[in-house]
Amino acid sequence: MRMRTPFWYLLVLTALIAPASADAQDALTRDLLEVNIPKLEAMYRDHKYTVTQVVQWYMARISKYNGIYRAVQNVDRAGALATAAREDAEAKAGGSSYQRGPLWGVPIVTKANTSVEGLITTDGWQGYTIPGHELIAPKDATIVAKMRAAGAVIIGQTNMPDFAASDTNRSTAYGRTGNAYDVRFSPGGSSGGTVTAVTANFVVLGNGTDTGNSIRMPAATSSVVGVFPTRGLVSIAGIAPLDWLLDNTGPIARDVTDTAIALTVMAGEDASDPRTLGSSGLAQPGPYTAYLKADALKGKRFGVPAFVLQGAGIPFQGIPASTPANMAAADRVDARMPLRPETREAFMKALEGLRAAGATVVIDDSILPDSFAETISFVCTLPYIREGTEKFLETYGPAQYRSIEQYEKTIGSPLPHQIIDSEDLHSDRPFMKQVRLESDPQAEANYLAPRRKALKAYTETLDRLHLDGFVYPAAQMPPPDETMPQDGQITGGPHSDTAWVNMIGVPAADVPGGFYPDGLPFGLEISARPWKDGDLLGWAYAYEQVTRHRRPPVLVEQGLLPDAR
Repeated sequence: MRMRTPFWYLLVLTALIAPASADAQDALTRDLLEVNIPKLEAMYRDHKYTVTQVVQWYMARISKYNGIYRAVQNVDRAGALATAAREDAEAKAGGSSYQRGPLWGVPIVTKANTSVEGLITTDGWQGYTIPGHELIAPKDATIVAKMRAAGAVIIGQTNMPDFAASDTNRSTAYGRTGNAYDVRFSPGGSSGGTVTAVTANFVVLGNGTDTGNSIRMPAATSSVVGVFPTRGLVSIAGIAPLDWLLDNTGPIARDVTDTAIALTVMAGEDASDPRTLGSSGLAQPGPYTAYLKADALKGKRFGVPAFVLQGAGIPFQGIPASTPANMAAADRVDARMPLRPETREAFMKALEGLRAAGATVVIDDSILPDSFAETISFVCTLPYIREGTEKFLETYGPAQYRSIEQYEKTIGSPLPHQIIDSEDLHSDRPFMKQVRLESDPQAEANYLAPRRKALKAYTETLDRLHLDGFVYPAAQMPPPDETMPQDGQITGGPHSDTAWVNMIGVPAADVPGGFYPDGLPFGLEISARPWKDGDLLGWAYAYEQVTRHRRPPVLVEQGLLPDAR
């Protein structure tokens, strides 16, 4: 016989889930809009809000605006509320002695290529969402497990272009993400969903991934901070790869302090990602908030890479060593990307903030000239694409397909070229045979030797000119209007000239650098020596404190379409 629910219980439950009064909602909005982690922690310590109240506020904001901006592909409402309720109960039971983790009660998003146990890793692609054959993650990616353990509340997964292979944010799985400052414009890709979610105050922070610019350039379009750590500081295990030799992951937040807190949680050795092994002995020790000092830029010297200002071409994923010289030269010409005049102007203005903080900026044609671009263009990863996808599916694929062959057999169609062999679009070139890096006799010529040579040129320039780092625009152009043709065609996004950072794995960060005359953000990028991630964050913090460029967007409730796909 079914028991009747007591009337008193229904009254209590109704009171708990009833919407807050208008005054209470206004107070929440005043307190949470643009909140950072330290301020949120203080509210929790003072028992001003529960985690459940905070999570509900963010989910209501997503419900109100996400149909226009399309930043969050999947809201895990049940999972987020369950985590919030558990943390509230634990805090109440623990009383004054309860110890909160560094991300306790912090609402976050993860990019849709980052495995979250039980959720679909769409990787932006509709082929991983086929009913009955979804790529449901069997376990968390390493960074997700770390952030959960630190107390983060995962609100959902953000939109991204298919396989992270675009400079704008159009996805076959979810449609287009708009820029929060003007929905007509691109937020950049491939972490455009995360930057729009963060800058629009849908969450406090999120992770991005970066194979050629995909944390830093989108962050630049949206007045947020994006960090590309030294490759090997943070594990990429559990992240669906575009190119595992270039891929990286890092935090995106509205201020440097939050990225420093998040990076401290994310960093560390992981046996599942061999490039992280030994990193604890190379990296500056955490917590990274220890490096955040207002005078961190005083006496520092930064060079401006000449090849970036000149738009020298570096083909994405590099040029194979066997490529004839004339073809290699043609590839570099095709990859040239001139710096737009309005971006040059915004960059020169942004440098005033560095100088105001006590730094010296050196601009000279000898600083990483076109010859550096030519050198680094031979860091070629094209023959090794398939290996990354195979390793990912083996561990993080669903039971139905744990290999490329199993996917094709199960679904009846092949995986796209971007993640299995990077098909060469030049019809006159030989097809790129896929091999394993570890056993390829050409690995030294294709990848290892050019990478060492380019990294040596990078550090020798720092030594020769007594520079601490480099500074340059995070994109070669402003965010484009995606409702109008750009240069006679549909825009592919606000392109950058920063993929060279991935090719040598040095740390770099984008920090808000001001705004263009039309109100869209400009981002300033700074790079440092390998493993000097703490110093890098310190410089970004000092710049942020002097300039205070960030200002939040004003969101609209109506956009291009009622549900803007």
